[in-house]
Amino acid sequence: MQKRKLGPLQARGWRAGSTAEFLRLTPEEAALVELRLALSESVRTTRKQRKMSQLRLAKLLGSSQSRVAKIEAGDASVSLDLMVRSLLALGASKRDLARIIASGHRAAA
Repeated sequence: MQKRKLGPLQARGWRAGSTAEFLRLTPEEAALVELRLALSESVRTTRKQRKMSQLRLAKLLGSSQSRVAKIEAGDASVSLDLMVRSLLALGASKRDLARIIASGHRAAA
């Protein structure tokens, strides 16, 4: 949150914190959420860079367009396996995957 907005809120007794604090996530849970977000954003970014539709990616995966939309939204029902397979289908290398995982924040393949 921007400091100019935070100051007046704190003066009124509000407390600001992170999403992980609000949801009471363990460090491991927070890391998993960040990984899912990084992978899902990378799928969307890479697909768009390759000028590929969600439907085309779905056909490559043997899945549906709505499932690809869920992958890109980071839906909890999507497995990490499917996210990784999506990136591989888009041409991401093992090095690209390692960079996404190691970055600790969202990044494109």
